[in-house]
Amino acid sequence: MYKARTKYSMLTSGRTQFLDTAVECSELTLPYLVRQDDDATGKRTLLQPYQSVGAKAVVTLAAKLMLAILPPQTAFFKLQMREDKLGEQFDPALKSEMDLSFSKIERLIMEYIAASNDRVVVHQALKHLIVSGNALIFMGKDGLKHYPLNRYVVERDGNGNVIEIITKEMVSRKVLGIAPPTPNDEVNSDAEYGAGEDDAEVYTCVKMDESSGSWRWHQEVDDMILAGSQSTAPKNASPWLVLRFNTVDGEDYGRGRVEEFIGDLRSLDGLSQALVEGASVASKVVFLVSPSATTKPGTLAKAGNGAIIQGRPEDVGVVQVGKTADFATAANLAATIERRILEAFLVMNIRNAERVTAEEVRLTQLELEQSLGGLFSLLTVEFLIPYLNRTMLILQRSNQIPKLPKELVRPKIVAGINSLGRGQDNESLTRFVATVGQTLGPEALMKYIDPTEAIKRLAAAQGIDILNLVRTPEQLEQMQEQAQSDAANQSLINQAGQLAGTPLMDPSKNPQIAEQAQAAIQNIAPPQE
Repeated sequence: MYKARTKYSMLTSGRTQFLDTAVECSELTLPYLVRQDDDATGKRTLLQPYQSVGAKAVVTLAAKLMLAILPPQTAFFKLQMREDKLGEQFDPALKSEMDLSFSKIERLIMEYIAASNDRVVVHQALKHLIVSGNALIFMGKDGLKHYPLNRYVVERDGNGNVIEIITKEMVSRKVLGIAPPTPNDEVNSDAEYGAGEDDAEVYTCVKMDESSGSWRWHQEVDDMILAGSQSTAPKNASPWLVLRFNTVDGEDYGRGRVEEFIGDLRSLDGLSQALVEGASVASKVVFLVSPSATTKPGTLAKAGNGAIIQGRPEDVGVVQVGKTADFATAANLAATIERRILEAFLVMNIRNAERVTAEEVRLTQLELEQSLGGLFSLLTVEFLIPYLNRTMLILQRSNQIPKLPKELVRPKIVAGINSLGRGQDNESLTRFVATVGQTLGPEALMKYIDPTEAIKRLAAAQGIDILNLVRTPEQLEQMQEQAQSDAANQSLINQAGQLAGTPLMDPSKNPQIAEQAQAAIQNIAPPQE
C-alpha cells in the first residue's frame, strides 16, 4: 500500500502548470485568492495590480452565478414522479396530493440549506472557479469546507471521472494529539510549508472502491493512518465535489474564465501602470529660472501666495511633459480593453445618456443572462446534482425527510441552464402575444389565440404546475351550464314577481284569487279534533 504523501508528491507535477496559471490570474484579479503550494500560510507579500477591473469582473460574475444556481427565494430543484413508471391507470388526484407532499419536502430541504453556511462556501468556491478553474468542496457534518487548488490533487480517467483525490492540510499536533517526530523519522520537513514543528501535514486520501461501488477515504499523518478517520459514502452521494469551470479532454484540472482573457488583463494592467506613473510625473511642478535673469530663485521659492517680488515673467518657466496626446492614446486603449473585459464577465453597462428607457435596461440584462448558458451548464452537472443528492442523503439519515423510492421519484434541477431556458420561452411567448394584440387588435387576439393553451405554456415556461390550479375545459363547460341554469332560474323568479304585481293577481281586486287561496289553506291545514 502506497503512502498518501508519496502519491501527493507524484500528482503535484501534473498540477504545476495549472497552479502557476491560476496564481498569475489571481495576481491580476484577486491576489489573495490563489497562492503557490509553498506559500499556503500566506507569509509572502502579495502583488497588488494597478487596476481593479479584474476584481470587479470576478466578484460580479460570481454573484450572478450564485443567484443562478442557488436562487434565494425558490428551490433550485423539483421532486416529481417518473411518468414512465405511473401507468395509464394512475389517478390524477393522487398525483396532486403527492405534488403537495413533494413541495413540503422541498421546503424542508431549502430551510436546511438556508440555515447552514453553504451559500458562503459556495460563493467562495465560485470565485476560485472563475479565477483558477478548479475548486474542491467537502460536505461534512459541520457544513461545507472549501479546498483551493494549492491544497489538493486529483486524478481522472479517460472519461473525466474522478479516480482519486488527495488533500493536504497543516494541523497543530496538539489538536491531533500526536507527538512531534524524532530526527530519525523519515517524514517531510515542515519548513517547506512555512510551518513550525508543532504543525503536522495531514493528508486525506479519497478513492473509488470498484468492488463495493462506494467512495472510501482516510487521513494520514507521518505516513500513519489516523484512528477513526476512515469513512465511506455511496457512489452517487459522495461528499467530495471536485468542480471545474471549463473542461479540456485529457486534462485532470479545469480552466478558469480569467485564463481565457488573461491577455486583456495583462494589457490593461500594463496600461494602467503607465498611466498612473505618467500622471504622477506630469503632476510634478518644477519652476525654471534663467541663469542670467535678475529674478532670484530663492526669492521666488520664499514668495508666498499673492506676494509681490521683482522680476520678469520671461525669466521663469515651468517644466512640461508634453505627452498629452500619448496619454490620451493609452487611456482610449485602456477604456476599450476594460469594456471588453466587463462584457466578457457579464457586467452590465448602461448606456450613458440622458434618456435610458427601462426596456433598454431590461434587454441589456436579458442579453447578459442568455450568455450565461455556456458558463454554468457544467456547474449544473458537477455541482447541483451531487450537492442535492448528498443533502437529501444526510436529511434522510437523520429522519428529517422521508426516504423516497429512487425508481419512482426523481429530482429535477430547475435552476441554472434549465431556468434560463424557461425564461427565454416565457419572454418569447409574452412578446408574441403582446405583438398579436397590438398589431391585429384584441378581437383577433381572442379569435385566434386559445387562452387555455396560452396559460399552459406560460405556466410551463415559469415552472408552475397547473394541476388543480387552472380549470379544465370540462370544468369550464360545467361552470357555463351552471351559469346558464342560474340565469334561467333568476329570469323565472323575476317574471313571477312581475306577474304577482299585476291587478289580476291582487286578491282584493280579484275574488277568484281569494277563494283559491282560502281553498289551498284548508287543504293544507290539519283537521281539528
